[in-house]
Amino acid sequence: MPGSSLGHAFRVTAWGESHGPAIGVVVDGCPPGLPLDEADVQRELDRRRPGQSQLTTTRAEADRVRIESGVYHGHTTGHPIAMSVRNRDARPRDYEALSQVYRPGHADFTFERKYGVRDPRGGGRSSARVTVAHVAAGAVARKLLAKRFGTRCVGWVQRVWQISGDIVPERVTRGEVEANAVRCPDPEAAERMAELIRKAKAEGDSVGGVVGCCVHGVPTGLGEPVFDKLEADLAKAMLAINATKGFEIGSGFAGARLFGSEHNDPFTNVGGEVRTTSNRAGGVLGGISSGMPLVFRVAFKPTSTIGKRQRTVNTTGDSVTLAAKGRHDPCVLPRAVPIVEAMACLVLADHVLRHQLLGAGGARGVPAEPGSGS
Repeated sequence: MPGSSLGHAFRVTAWGESHGPAIGVVVDGCPPGLPLDEADVQRELDRRRPGQSQLTTTRAEADRVRIESGVYHGHTTGHPIAMSVRNRDARPRDYEALSQVYRPGHADFTFERKYGVRDPRGGGRSSARVTVAHVAAGAVARKLLAKRFGTRCVGWVQRVWQISGDIVPERVTRGEVEANAVRCPDPEAAERMAELIRKAKAEGDSVGGVVGCCVHGVPTGLGEPVFDKLEADLAKAMLAINATKGFEIGSGFAGARLFGSEHNDPFTNVGGEVRTTSNRAGGVLGGISSGMPLVFRVAFKPTSTIGKRQRTVNTTGDSVTLAAKGRHDPCVLPRAVPIVEAMACLVLADHVLRHQLLGAGGARGVPAEPGSGS
């Protein structure tokens, strides 16, 4: 099964299944000498792990990471960095009843038709459980970007169902995001979101929404037109996350309702650097980073596996009624925030190294600041 690798100069290859022995990833291309230890990775995995609040699945995984190679005396060696996380609370028996049924909205049907076989244990590689690997690799990329450019990547829950937060992307801080279980920096909206998620969970249903993300300190000049534009690679990475259904950058689809005179971002000089007075472009012009904050949004559908009764068919084509069992998130949004951040960091780290390998004048960034990796 191809398709488990992302990136070129900074390349990650993920492995593992939802209810297999472990999940893991290999990071190839990370430069030597980067300070890195398991605590750097664990910090991000703790934000993604299941069972962290009443709004998530009850699966109890500590997600303790182990760095298997590529780090010596607290610094990267330049060799492949292998990391693994053991599945401690796997319950494959919970999915025996689903092995002969196609869950509506799930990848059961397409995986079986494509490969002739599927892993019914939580969906195998179609489960969001595999994003443990993405977040672990993203922690390495985040550390690299922070050290070289002072880059800060902050994601948050923008909307759950029809409830939206009143949020200014460029002003959101990690502290505001982590102040509540929903990870929405608007406290009033966060409470209404939490109430809705609890209601959906109690009714055996699920809800979707939107994760927003803003990356500060993005070097100017990243992106390889025509087919490897920065926003194109970001879109690919975001839509590779389980349950995603949409990606937009800057003004996104709303920009289609504006005139050019309304949408264009005027250029100005800020301390000797060319910047724009607004940021409807979302930090990218012509597929190349402009030096402005990178602002984008990712849409997530409601979780497919729900407890409500639904009509479907089994593997022999007979009509059946399914009320799925097992432990599932009623809303993936709170735990998706660190996943979106991780994928953004992976794309940016790859483009930074690709830019340097091409000898394209060197990406222009901002001086790194101590502790600026959040």
